[in-house]
Amino acid sequence: MKLFYSATSPYVRKVMACAIVRGIDQQIEKIPTNAHESPAALVSANPLSKVPCLVTEDGFALFDSPVICEYLDTVGDALPLFPASGAARWVALRHQAVGDGMLDAAVARRMESAKPREDARDAFMARQKQAVERSLAMLERDMPGKLMDIGTIAVGCALAYLDFRFAEDDWRAGHPQLASWFDQFATDRAFTETAPPAG
Repeated sequence: MKLFYSATSPYVRKVMACAIVRGIDQQIEKIPTNAHESPAALVSANPLSKVPCLVTEDGFALFDSPVICEYLDTVGDALPLFPASGAARWVALRHQAVGDGMLDAAVARRMESAKPREDARDAFMARQKQAVERSLAMLERDMPGKLMDIGTIAVGCALAYLDFRFAEDDWRAGHPQLASWFDQFATDRAFTETAPPAG
């Protein structure tokens, strides 16, 4: 398998964390890619020119981290990250949705913050920050579990991204239980080996 990736993308981190938990990370060849430059190899696999993009052994291209993670859950013999049915499935998918939503809001805020200041842009960034803050409050009430599944991985990647790009916001201050959960969760190999480069 080949993965078009960027070391700072939290969506790539989510995919690689899943691969590590599944024990299949060594089966993935990582191709460093600047999606903003729309390189031909990436665009031919993913017309959206976004990472992550996974090309399977049979040459089938998959994109968007939820799709890639669900595919990886079918490779190898490890316990599934996507529970098959029942309440555990819906809890995991709900946590994945809130983790991915936090990432969408935080990444959008990060991209806008690099542009010249104006009232409409500031209002947009404030809305994204509020979406993250509401999600953090929800997670403090509805704590992720201790088992590694798609929901806990997505939430972990979202919280790690907040540390990486918005450390000044100090999300831990008002969310002590979530912070405690994350500090334990972040020691797992799936997170220590996927941390973005400093700087």
